[in-house]
Amino acid sequence: MTTNVQYGFYIDTTKCTGCKACQVACKDRKDIPVGINWRRVYEYAGGDWVANANGTFNQNVFAYYTSLGCNHCNEPVCVKACPTGAMHKRREDGLVHVASQLCIGCSSCARACPYDAPQLDPERKVMTKCDGCFERLAEGKNPSCVDSCPLRAIDFDTMDNLKQKYGNGDGHIAPLPPESITSPNLIIKANVNGHRDGDIINYSEV
Repeated sequence: MTTNVQYGFYIDTTKCTGCKACQVACKDRKDIPVGINWRRVYEYAGGDWVANANGTFNQNVFAYYTSLGCNHCNEPVCVKACPTGAMHKRREDGLVHVASQLCIGCSSCARACPYDAPQLDPERKVMTKCDGCFERLAEGKNPSCVDSCPLRAIDFDTMDNLKQKYGNGDGHIAPLPPESITSPNLIIKANVNGHRDGDIINYSEV
């Protein structure tokens, strides 16, 4: 899909401590109902302890965090799955939005999205998701998640500007799915222990 400008996110997993300030700030912005999280913090951990013959142990235990919302993908499968056109990609900024008046709450978009971005509001019976804080963007402000991060592990800008600042990143690391599914507008700086998807040991949303 062609847009005039494409905005996206940069996540530095070497800095993220899993504090969830971004997740809370996102919920506070629009008083999102309990059970719905437009931005989520995931913990990915693994490794093992090995007993040596002399009674000592060696270990390769690791853990890191990833903050994840909607990636406003170039090829959003949520848009393709939506039967009414409610889920759409804005031409002016590339942000993926939900037209609530067209949404029938069928959750087809949620089933299609590999990032679990669209989520059903059980009271209004419509899908909701990260909207890139477009109102703040119009005022020259950052999304709430960006400004709330105490370690400045999240950035948001046009993809051209992000690539100038950070390059192309290290690619998706677990627990994220392969980029080839949706062509997400997300640049990741990998934690030193960052594992590629497929090296799954265990992970959890914390």
